[in-house]
Amino acid sequence: MLDFLPVLSLFPLLLAAALVLWNRLRLHRVFKRFDSMLDNAIGGEFQEEVFDESRLSAVESKLSRYLAASTAAARSLQEERDQIKSLIADISHQTKTPIANVVLYAQLLDEQPLPPEARNYLAALESQTEKLQTLIEALIKTSRLESGILALSPRPAALFPILEGCAAQFAPRAAEKDIALSLIPADNDGAVFDPKWTAEAVCNLLDNAVKYTPSGGSITLQTISYELFCRINVTDTGPGIPEAEQSKIFQRFYRSSAVKDAEGVGIGLYLTRQIAEGQGGYIRVFSKPGSGAKFSLFLPKTQNLLPGPRQ
Repeated sequence: MLDFLPVLSLFPLLLAAALVLWNRLRLHRVFKRFDSMLDNAIGGEFQEEVFDESRLSAVESKLSRYLAASTAAARSLQEERDQIKSLIADISHQTKTPIANVVLYAQLLDEQPLPPEARNYLAALESQTEKLQTLIEALIKTSRLESGILALSPRPAALFPILEGCAAQFAPRAAEKDIALSLIPADNDGAVFDPKWTAEAVCNLLDNAVKYTPSGGSITLQTISYELFCRINVTDTGPGIPEAEQSKIFQRFYRSSAVKDAEGVGIGLYLTRQIAEGQGGYIRVFSKPGSGAKFSLFLPKTQNLLPGPRQ
């Protein structure tokens, strides 16, 4: 009998060790299921199951319901994006043909003998059609960027070829207004950017500069290289922008009262800001009334400064 006492005294220890091992195995199974649930949720394949209501399983069940709701919300968001994508495509397609027809008929009318008064009406028709076409194109581009339908594809490249192309595009308009347009290159002007959309942003800035710079003025397009960013400056000798309005000009459809008579729809700078932020950059304006304006577009020089994917 006394020989069994040491064995009996070890029994509680063995039982405790067995309970600890069982709990660890149980926790391991639970965390393994948590891990699997999260992996499925990340992959968009999560499906809710039925669990018992013990304490750990209750937590597991709550996590399951949360992930199920998150997955449903993600699916709903994707469906909404698909609908927006379809709607934008429809608007783009449905408006393209009528506007093209208006332009065509206006050109045909221009070839006909018309009285002077009719010529004035025709000129107004052509001007308004061009403005409508520009507005629709800008809205479609902006909507695609905002909804994530049209993704920016930044890659390392030199900026000078992009700026050279933009300057060449606006040189005739600048010459018509007797504006001196100059391009100042810089060493090491490489950055990480989407060439097509960056050209769009720079052209928007040049469009404003040519539009608001008076005859005899000047516009300078310049790049400056820093450690983390490359800076594109578009400097003009226009009327300048009051400090109170500088935070508003990047809003959609904002038009300053000082330039309300000039052509424009107030979306170019908004689109430019969207393009800059979409590839890890930003835009700033430096201006005083009567002293012109300088718009600076900053683009990252390394991939690790790029923003993550849009949700």
